[in-house]
Amino acid sequence: MSACELCFDAGGTVLWKDARLRVVAVADPLHPVFCRVIWSAHVREVTDLPAVERQFLFDAVCGVESALRRVFPAAKINLASLGNVTPHLHWHVIARFADDPHFPAPVWALPRHDRPVDVPIDWQARVRTQLESTLS
Repeated sequence: MSACELCFDAGGTVLWKDARLRVVAVADPLHPVFCRVIWSAHVREVTDLPAVERQFLFDAVCGVESALRRVFPAAKINLASLGNVTPHLHWHVIARFADDPHFPAPVWALPRHDRPVDVPIDWQARVRTQLESTLS
C-alpha cells in the first residue's frame, strides 16, 4: 500500500497511540480542535475488523469525544468516517464552536466567515492528558 499516506505518515501531531491505533491533532486553521483516530493497519472499512477490534476502535473514538468535551465548551462534537480520498480506516473527531466559520453547517460547507476560532494554545497537551487517563 505504498500510495496510502496514513500507512507512512502520522497524519498529524500524535496525541496518543498504541499498537492498534493513534489519535492525532490535525492542523486545520478553520477548525483548530480537529482530531483523527487512525487505525494502524491498512484497513478500508470498519466491518473489515473483527468485532473485538471494532469495539476497541469505537471506544477510542468515544474516548476522544469525551476528552474534547472535558477540555472545551464546544457547541457540538462532530464524528465522521469517510475515507473517500484516503481509504485507510480513520475517524474525524471535530469540536465545533458557535463562532467557527461553518457552524452550524458541516465543516465541508461554504464558510460564513474566515475568522479563526480562539482556543487555548495548550489544548493539545490538555487533550493528551485526558486521553492518557481515558484510553490507557
